[in-house]
Amino acid sequence: MAGGPAAVSFLTNIAKTAAGLGAAASLLSASLYTVDGGERAVIFDRFRGVLPETVTEGTHFLVPWLQKPYIFDIRTRPHNFSSNSGTKDLQMVNLTLRLLSRPDVDHLPTIFTSLGLEYDDKVLPSIGNEVLKAVVAQFNADQLLTERPHVSALVRDALIRRAREFNIILDDVAITHLSYGIEFSQAVEKKQVAQQEAERSKFLVAKAEQERRAAIVRAEGESESARLISEATAMAGTGLIELRRIEAAKEIAAELSRSPNVAYIPASDNGKMLLGLNAAGFGR
Repeated sequence: MAGGPAAVSFLTNIAKTAAGLGAAASLLSASLYTVDGGERAVIFDRFRGVLPETVTEGTHFLVPWLQKPYIFDIRTRPHNFSSNSGTKDLQMVNLTLRLLSRPDVDHLPTIFTSLGLEYDDKVLPSIGNEVLKAVVAQFNADQLLTERPHVSALVRDALIRRAREFNIILDDVAITHLSYGIEFSQAVEKKQVAQQEAERSKFLVAKAEQERRAAIVRAEGESESARLISEATAMAGTGLIELRRIEAAKEIAAELSRSPNVAYIPASDNGKMLLGLNAAGFGR
């Protein structure tokens, strides 16, 4: 019988010890937090507010219930947003901007106090649209293409300056897409067609001019040839012409003699004749 109370007392002590160890483990777990690589932490204290120090990577202690850690991702992150802006000549342009941003680690407590954890989504779209509209309004629509590097530099410098006012660092700013409104695109297309037609008309005019000059040169050559022939005829008589006539007659006779359907009839009272005979007629 004496062993019963002792066993109960022993089990009670074990239960108390286990409960104490569990409470201690829970307290220790609540007193530790871990900051991973590429992250920083800001501590909020219920009595002192946001502490001015930024906590680096590793495992750290805090006072349970009294203090709470807020984790910031300090790695560079991309952001894309579009803006519909008006140019200097009152044309609407659609621009897409890509940003690579990260927070200024030394000012994380200030960022958390003024903007919170979603600081970039609150700031970057608004200042991006503001800067794009201000820069695009300085140029005509066609200048956005011809002077795109200059436009990109102005946007980048202005955005970096504005983001620094909110303790945000921009590693890269780029205009990734640019498109015009339907009316302007149609006007550009019509202008290109008109320029092509103008170039074609210039080509046709130049071609006609060259053909006219060639005709003049050809006519001058024929006139000079006729003049030389007339002078030669006047000086040497018509002998040259007769010679050319005889040569032509010889060439014609040679061609006809090689034809199987042509026969030669000797001289008669009616003169000389060349007759075309059908070779098939001789078989009848």
